[in-house]
Amino acid sequence: MSGRRPAFLGLPGERVLEEAAGARQRCGSGGSVPGTLLCTNRRVAFVPAQAPGSSRPFLPSEHEVALPCIRKLVAGSSFTKPKVLTGASTLKFIPEELSLFCRDFRLLRFYFHENGLAPQAFRVANAIAQAREAAAWLGDAGEGCDGARPEEEEEEEEEDGSSATLLFESLRDWEKELKRLGAAGWRVSAVNERFDMAPSLPRYLWVPSGLLDHDLKRLFAHFEERRVPRLCWHHPGGSDLLRAAGFHAGSEPGSEDARCLEALLLGGRGPCVLVRPAELPGPADIQLAHLKLRALCLPGAAAEEKWLSALEGTRWLDHVRSCLRKAVEVASLLAGRRCSVLLQEPSDRDLNCLLASLVQLLGDPHSRTLPGFQSLLQREWVAAGHPFPQRLGLLRCDSPWEEAPVFPLFLDCTWQLVRQFPAAFGFTEAYLLALHDSSFTPYFSTFLFSCQRQRGHGSPHQPRSQSYRPVSGGRGPSAAALPEVWEWGLRYSQQQRERFRNPAGAAGPLGAPSAAEPQPSRGRFAPSPAGLAEELLLLQDRLSALTA
Repeated sequence: MSGRRPAFLGLPGERVLEEAAGARQRCGSGGSVPGTLLCTNRRVAFVPAQAPGSSRPFLPSEHEVALPCIRKLVAGSSFTKPKVLTGASTLKFIPEELSLFCRDFRLLRFYFHENGLAPQAFRVANAIAQAREAAAWLGDAGEGCDGARPEEEEEEEEEDGSSATLLFESLRDWEKELKRLGAAGWRVSAVNERFDMAPSLPRYLWVPSGLLDHDLKRLFAHFEERRVPRLCWHHPGGSDLLRAAGFHAGSEPGSEDARCLEALLLGGRGPCVLVRPAELPGPADIQLAHLKLRALCLPGAAAEEKWLSALEGTRWLDHVRSCLRKAVEVASLLAGRRCSVLLQEPSDRDLNCLLASLVQLLGDPHSRTLPGFQSLLQREWVAAGHPFPQRLGLLRCDSPWEEAPVFPLFLDCTWQLVRQFPAAFGFTEAYLLALHDSSFTPYFSTFLFSCQRQRGHGSPHQPRSQSYRPVSGGRGPSAAALPEVWEWGLRYSQQQRERFRNPAGAAGPLGAPSAAEPQPSRGRFAPSPAGLAEELLLLQDRLSALTA
C-alpha cells in the first residue's frame, strides 16, 4: 500500500495488481471526480481523492465493481475507434478513457486527463482485462480467504435487521418459523441432514407429522434431483403451500410409494391443487428479455419519445405481469378454500422460488417486514438451492444457457407491489435496489453458492454465528469465511441504511393468527381470507388495466 494513495480497505485475500493515481471518474451530471483507479484480483475500485477513509464502508458500493460483474471492457482514444478488451487482446494505443459495462446495469467511465498518466493508463487497462478473464466467482475459485471484517460493524447488526433474520441453517430456525406459522400437523424432518437424500435441498424439511422419515425416504427417487414435495407456507385459514420438482421420467412408484406420496400431499387437509408454471416465462425467455432491457438502458439506445414502446418490446414487463398474475391465482386458492397447493416445476429451483415468495408476500404480513423478507429469501431462495452464480452469469465456466436473472425478476415483481401498496411494506425501493446490486457482488456468502451443501462443502453442520471469522489454511471460501449480505453496514453507510426502512409501513403480526380468533386488518393485505381476497381482486384489476 503506497502512501500517496487514498485509504483503501482491501478484502480478505485481495491484492492490488495495478493502479492509476490521478484518474477521474465521470459522473452522470457531466462532471468528474478525481481519485485513484485500482485493479485488484477481486475488483476494480475507484477511491475518490477527498474521501475520508475512516468513515467509508468496508465495501464501498458506489465506486467499485467485482471483476465477474464486468460484462464488457472498452478502451477509448481520440485517435482511434473504441476497442473491446479481453484477456487475449493486444492494446496498441494509450487509452484516454475506460468504460466498464456491468451486469447490474451500471456503466462506469474513467478517463486519464494528463499526459503523465499514459503508462499507468496502459498498465491498468491491461490489468483489468487480464484479471477479469482470470477471475472466478469466489465459490468456484478455490482460493483461500484470510482476514476479518472490522469488528466495529458488529454493533450495527440489530439496527439492520440481520440479527432478526433467520438463516435456516440450523434446526432451531426451522422450528421457530414453523411455530410462528402455527402449522399444526407439520414437523421438521432431519432426513436430509447429511445431504445424502437430496444434495440440492436444505438440511431440514417441513413434512406432515404423521409421515415417518422411513416412509419419506421412499419418495426421493421419484422426483427430479430428488426434490420431494415439502411445506413452504401455512395459510392462517388452514391451507398449505407446497413445492416440489417434476416427477422423474424413469420412476415407477409402487402402491406403498403412492400411499406415502398421498400422505405427504394430502395429510387429511383436503384436496391438493397442482400448479405448474406453464404460463410463466422460462429461463431462456427471462434471459432474452433481460438482455434487451439492459441494452435499452444504455445511453442513446432509443429516442426519448420511443423509449416506452421499446421497453414494451423487451417483454420484461410482460414477464413481471405473468408472475404477479399467477401469484394472485395461487394466493386466492389458498385464501378461498382449505386445501393444499403444490407448486411443481421441473427443477424446483427457479420459478418455484419466485412464485412461492410472491404468494407469501401477498398473504403473510410478516414477510413484508424487513427481517421477515430477508428470512423469506433465505428459506425460499438460498436454502432451497437457487443457483445464484449460474443464473446471474457470474461463474467463469458457466454456460450461456444457464444464465437467467430469475432473482432480479422477483425483485422487480416485489417493487411493483411496493409501489402499489407502500403502506403494507416495511422496506423501500432503496432497499430493493441495494439487494439487487449486492446480488452481483461476490463478497457475501448469501449469493455465492448454489445450495446449502455447497456452502458447507458437505461438512457436518456447525451453528452459524453472526460474526465474520478469519480463516487460514483453507482451500476455498465457506459460509464462515464471508459475511451474509444482510450485514448491510459492511457496504452501506448509516445514512444509506436509514432509507431501507419504511417508517409508515405496517409491521404485521410476528405470529400467525389463530383460526379461532378474528384478527384485525394489518396493512393493505389483511391476513383474513375475506380481506385478502378483496385486495387480490384489486391487484387483478390493476394487472388487467396494465394489459389492456
